[in-house]
Order: sequence, then C-alpha cells, then structure tokens
Amino acid sequence: MSILTVQNLSHGFGDRAILNDVSFRLLKGEHIGLIGANGEGKSTFMNIITRKLQPDEGKIEWAKNVRVGYLDQHAVLARGMTIRDVLKSAFQYLIDMETRIGELYMEMGDATPEQMDDMLAEVGELQETLDSNDFYIIDAKVEEVARGLGILDVGLDRDVADLSGGQRTKVLLAKLLLEKPDILLLDEPTNYLDEIHIEWLKRYLQNYDNAFILISHDIPFLNSVINLVYHMENQDLSRYVGDYDKFMEVYEMKRSQLESAYKRQQAEIADLKDFVARNKARVSTRNMAMSRQKKLDKMDVIELSAERPKPEFRFLQARTSGRLIFDAKDLVIGYDEPLSRPLDLQMERGQKIALVGANGIGKTTLLKSLLGMINPLEGTVERGEFLEIGYFEQEAAVSNNTCIEEIWSEFPSLNQQQVRAMLAKCGLMTKHIESKIAVLSGGEKAKVRLCKLQNNESNLLLLDEPTNHLDVDAKEELKRALKEYKGSILLISHEPEFYQDIVTDVWNCESWTTKVF
Repeated sequence: MSILTVQNLSHGFGDRAILNDVSFRLLKGEHIGLIGANGEGKSTFMNIITRKLQPDEGKIEWAKNVRVGYLDQHAVLARGMTIRDVLKSAFQYLIDMETRIGELYMEMGDATPEQMDDMLAEVGELQETLDSNDFYIIDAKVEEVARGLGILDVGLDRDVADLSGGQRTKVLLAKLLLEKPDILLLDEPTNYLDEIHIEWLKRYLQNYDNAFILISHDIPFLNSVINLVYHMENQDLSRYVGDYDKFMEVYEMKRSQLESAYKRQQAEIADLKDFVARNKARVSTRNMAMSRQKKLDKMDVIELSAERPKPEFRFLQARTSGRLIFDAKDLVIGYDEPLSRPLDLQMERGQKIALVGANGIGKTTLLKSLLGMINPLEGTVERGEFLEIGYFEQEAAVSNNTCIEEIWSEFPSLNQQQVRAMLAKCGLMTKHIESKIAVLSGGEKAKVRLCKLQNNESNLLLLDEPTNHLDVDAKEELKRALKEYKGSILLISHEPEFYQDIVTDVWNCESWTTKVF
C-alpha cells in the first residue's frame, strides 16, 4: 500500500535549483535512509512532503487518514509547559476519546432506545481504541521513552522554556516516538544524542512496525535500521535496495560503468569527427563523411555529473604552547548547582582527549571551565603559557551575513578571490558561497565555521560535537586533519568511529558527574 506518492517534483531557491522532476513512492513498513552530501536538498524534500514548503512544481499525495510524525526542531514549546506535559500531549487524541466517552455516558440519560444502541456502539469502539493503545499506562510509557532518551535526568517537571537546544530536540523526539505515527520523518535525530541513547533509538527503530524516512550521516546507525536507500544528488533522487554499504557498492559500480562508457563514447566521437573533417571535402568520400556526421548528430551523448568539490581541512599551527595545557585542583563545575564531584585533572602539550558520556552531565561545562570561559563553583584551574585556542561551539548563533561577508569580517586583509578560495577548500560551491548563512543546511553552516577555525592559528583546539550535520566526505577529511594536527585537542563527540583514531586519551565524564543514572 502506498502511503506517499510524489510526482514530478521541482524546487529551487532563486536561481539555485535543488530538485528537478523528482518522483518518489513510500510503501507501508519501508525503512528508508535519505542520503546525500550537504546542501543537496534532503531537508528541503522533507519540508515539501510535510507541506511546510510549497514546491515550484509537482504533486504530493498522502494516503487518507495517515498520521505523519515529523521531528521539527522549530516547533513551538510554550513557557509554562513541563516536559511531562509535552510528552503526554502525544496521547491527546486518546485523551479526547476518553472525554468523548464521558460525554456519551452523560447523554445516555435522555437517549431513546435507538440512540442508546448507537451510543453504546460508539463507546465500544472508542474503548477498544483506548485499550489497544495502552491508554491506561500512559505514564509508564512516557517514563520508558524519557528514560531511553536520557530525559529523566533533566527532570520531567522542568519547564520546556529552560531547555538547551539539545534537550529540546530530545523532548520533541520522545513526543514523536510516543505518538507512534504511520510514518516517522527523522532529520538527523542522533545529533544531540549520546552513545547510550543512540543505541536505544537504534533498537526502537529496528523494531518499529510502521514506515520511516531517516536523514543521517551516521553510517553505522543508518546501516543498522534501514532496508532502502534514496540517494539525492545533482537534483535527482535514486532508489537502492539494502543498507548504506550495499548502496555504496552498487553506486560505485554504476559510476565506474558510466565513466567507462563515457570514455569509449568520447573516443568514438573523436574518431567520427576526425573522419568527417578529413573526408567531407572530397567527392569520393563525401557520402561516407555525411553518414558519419548523421551518426554524430543522432548520438545520445553521455554526460558525467560534475563532481562536488571535496573539502580540504588543514588547521594553521600557532607557536608551540608551554608543556602544561591546564592543571585543575578540586575543580567543581556547574552553574546554579554542582555538576561534578571535586576533580584533579591535568593535560599536557600534545595530548588529544575525547570527553565522552551521556548528555546533560556537563561535558561542555567542563570544557569551558577548564579554559576559563566560565568560572568554576569551587577549586582552581592553572592554565599553561602561550595558549592559542580555536573553539568550535556545538550551537552557534546564526549570522545574517553571506558566507563571503562572514569570512571577510574575520579576515579583512584578504581580497574576495582569497575568501572564495578559502570557502571552496571547505567543500562549499559558488551557489553556497554567495548565499546567506541563514538559508544554508546545517552541514554547510558547520563548514563555514570550520573555515574560520582552520584559518586562525592555534595550538589547542576545543571541539564540541564538530561532526553534527557534516556529510561523510567532510567527516572523513576532518578526521584526517585532526590526526595530522600537531597541537593539543579537547574533543566532545558521541561517535566512537570518529574519535577513536584521533585521540590519545578518553575521559568518561560519567565517572565524575553528580547526576544519577
């Protein structure tokens, strides 16, 4: 059964085409990975099929009575609502049914026998729906999903207006999973989850009976939950059966075959053109030349898609720092209340350290406290000499500048050609470089920030979840550049596949936290 049918979809922003004559069909129970490089239009496609964005052309048709659940990170959460209120609102349609049952019982006192039969039948149907959806154990279901995604640690009675961006996303994801719609639309759901909760979400999706479309650059996660791949590239959408690894195998084979066919055809075209040029003027060979020209004119010429530029990251090295990076004694981190027991921590030049552990336990707070960005609640931190710090924040304010303006403001002595070259090296194309940062995809915004970071000299990098939103090529190149970097690194990441080959030490912050798990 087709849940969603998309026909001849085209869309663009200004003169920048995103999708061109794309068709797509979603069947019941399909687990789809929607993949492609940053800026190819994956999130735009999601916004179009959920009708948040009107396409330039095309038709989108949902099956009747389909309940669609979309992880919308821009959803409004009103001040005064607790996390528990938001999660329980996932069952609002069931709560409305229970209210309707109460109303029917009230109306039965004045009903005729015929009306009574109809009312009892309606009550029976409503009651059956409540029972089949576990209405009477809603609180237990709320707590189960909240625990799985690490929201219980935040506190279910906390006001949603006081949540960080990551906590807010987790609450929206939990609400969505509790709704258990006919189709889930998930746009990079693992970005704000730590390893434990990614594992929980993986098991949840593996056992999910309904359909979902998942955008993710986390390849191990994708491989574990999908059975179909739709690849978005050069304004087109192609379907592949199997997981991401199977897609790559078939995709590389198809690309290799196309390149071979292209080379053979180009050689044939060159031969035909050469024959025509040499023989069209001679009377004896003119007919043969005209025949070759006709063959050229009728030939369906193979075209290779222009390859996207692959990013190149290389962090500029400042002068060597002192041997000591920091020495913390009896350090207690936090804001209003302690997030850690007293800590004695040291870091020396050349160390590359990953801070790992569940969300909300203070990894970012620890990082900022160690480098003097916020004051500790107790204890001291002695920092070494000659530190030149490069900092990549997990959540950065979105600028209203274009990419060129943003880099130019950081490096005013450069000319426009040099600024464009810097951005292009980070994997951004002309159409992105000239756009406002606000309209870029999450991965493109991250590349602009990495462009600034790598072109300022540093001997200590602080990286807070740098791989969020980055596509596969950018992740691999960033990993290579960090392995090559001669300075020190303090890195927060929830992807072991990314940090394991980079770091010299792993610090598990769960062993220090005051939070209870």
